[in-house]
Amino acid sequence: MAGQRWRSSGFPGVRYYEHPTRKHGVRYDHYLAIRYQVTKELDEIDPETGKKKKIKQRIEEGIGWTSERDPEDNQYWTAAKAALILERLKGAAKLGLPQTPTRISEKRKLEQQRKNNEEADRTRAENESITLRKYFYDAYYPNAKISKKGSSYSHEETHFRLWIEPVAGHKPIKELSEFDVGRIVKAILDNGKTPRTAQYVMATVRQIWNQARRAKLVSGDTPTRNVKLPKFDNRRQRFLKHSEADQLLAALKEKDETVHNMALLSLHTGMRASEIFRLTWGCIDTERGIIIILDAKSGRGRAAFMTKIIMAMFGEMTKGKQDEYVFTRIDKTPYSEVPTLFRQIVTNLKFNEHVSDPRQRVCFHSLRHTMASWHAEGGTDLYVLKELLGHGSITLTERYSHLSNGALQAATRNFEKKIKLSRSTGPVLNIIK
Repeated sequence: MAGQRWRSSGFPGVRYYEHPTRKHGVRYDHYLAIRYQVTKELDEIDPETGKKKKIKQRIEEGIGWTSERDPEDNQYWTAAKAALILERLKGAAKLGLPQTPTRISEKRKLEQQRKNNEEADRTRAENESITLRKYFYDAYYPNAKISKKGSSYSHEETHFRLWIEPVAGHKPIKELSEFDVGRIVKAILDNGKTPRTAQYVMATVRQIWNQARRAKLVSGDTPTRNVKLPKFDNRRQRFLKHSEADQLLAALKEKDETVHNMALLSLHTGMRASEIFRLTWGCIDTERGIIIILDAKSGRGRAAFMTKIIMAMFGEMTKGKQDEYVFTRIDKTPYSEVPTLFRQIVTNLKFNEHVSDPRQRVCFHSLRHTMASWHAEGGTDLYVLKELLGHGSITLTERYSHLSNGALQAATRNFEKKIKLSRSTGPVLNIIK
């Protein structure tokens, strides 16, 4: 502060100046400072004595205002406290003890470093004690609700609540091991669930671990890495006959036009239930017969193509605004799951009677599977079918290759003809021995 007048505090080496306006109590606020002299040893050798040279160094440092508190004891600064600190610093300088501050700035720096170390130790201890349950519900799940689709984070919460938490929720997350994951898998299989369910749950464990690793709470590979699952084929096998599809659609239409239309759309375009739920009128182009799917499962947008029946269906519906959902409940809210009516109709039609294998049971996704199967039976090229279904990889589409057997049957018939020809005219193939 420019133009200040230093005054003696009555304690040797401690002085102060007054704030021009601010008061502390009944007096003007005082800014305290200390002055002292220390002997500093240099690296240079005195040629006369053969010892290191020493010089006198005068030090002056500010302590603080009397309206401020000493961070060590949270008491207000006073001239007496400043004098006590001065004596400690002078004593440390005289003794030359290592790691002992000889200046108030050094003392404060060391004090701050000590606090930082204590905070780091406390944080480290807290992190090491964070349980898998606490991390999931306090960190992972809230983040998943922001960054993932509703069905995704909902399934992850179910995986955690039903399978992961009962086995390992109490454990510190950093102690989660392959043994724990193995116990989780065993619990799933022992309860009659499929290896596919275990695979989904392991994927959730892996996602939790990877996020915790990015947060520096754990290190190393995910504990799911070396856990083996039984081999399985979870691909849905059953698809509807044309007569079964007609039965299903007729029963739905009689009960609920909206549910019927959603089912019809999936059967004719192969759209997933989630894609139908999110469909808005702005994505419907009946003139070109195209449906724009903005948030496909593969992560990229795609187009679905209307049959004449679908074009007629949309033509009969009351068109809403561009951003309004095409299919809604009575209260105009969009669907988030397949309506219960669909399952009721499937039950009434006895499509799943005496069928326990999930791969053979009819569900809403069976409509998409039926569309793909009918295409494959009709000879649609698998790469074309891949685009129609919005598959990210041809590997997913190849499950329908056994249905696309027209060319294989033709090759077999041609092979058979050659065998018959060889019997009547002699060998037509030279076999190299």
